[in-house]
Amino acid sequence: MTQHMIAILDDEPEIRRMLSHALEEAGFRTAAFARATEFEAALNTMSPDVCLVDLGLPDRDGLTLVHRLALERGASIIIISGRTLVQDRVTGLELGADDYIVKPFEPAEVVARVRARLRNQKPGNTASNTAHFNGWIAHFDRYVLEDEDGTETAFSHAEGEVLRLFLDAPKRLISRAQMQETLGGVAGESFDRAMDVRISRLRTKLREDPKNPRLIKTIYGAGYIFLGDVRWG
Repeated sequence: MTQHMIAILDDEPEIRRMLSHALEEAGFRTAAFARATEFEAALNTMSPDVCLVDLGLPDRDGLTLVHRLALERGASIIIISGRTLVQDRVTGLELGADDYIVKPFEPAEVVARVRARLRNQKPGNTASNTAHFNGWIAHFDRYVLEDEDGTETAFSHAEGEVLRLFLDAPKRLISRAQMQETLGGVAGESFDRAMDVRISRLRTKLREDPKNPRLIKTIYGAGYIFLGDVRWG
């Protein structure tokens, strides 16, 4: 069985050593970097399954890097940061991160979060990575939406998780609790806001009328329903 690759980007040597040791003990391969430039150069030759990214980098704004990774890469992104404000967590999730861990932390927690992200990456009962619905094609292998004219619009890994959740259960109510259970993360204000932002961005990319969306309907106090007709393959 191929070992999953976990990339670690943190400018603190002790953090890198601690995370590398814990993840390798758990059976993962790791690659650790102190600077964003080194990490980005390495992405030309490696494809990590999960990226652990510190926001306080010496040569690049961590949030900008997270946003770029979310749009261009299929890896899950877990922010590891000493920033404890709720707004920092919300911003990181809004920009495309899948999870947020505050320093100091226990290595076992990081290993558990990594495993959770990898479980969410596994395909469920759907054999295909391509879904057709209402004139759109969602390519989950390339993270793009294609319209009837062939125009493509990229979506992030985090947005893709929400979209796939809807496409796997069309015309069924999906509650906030179900979303939290399926997608992971800590329930609460930051999770709810991150979901709202991801759904809003999906609606924009699907060219929905914000006042009367046709596909992703909000059922106030209950959750969401995806009203499209979906065909996989």
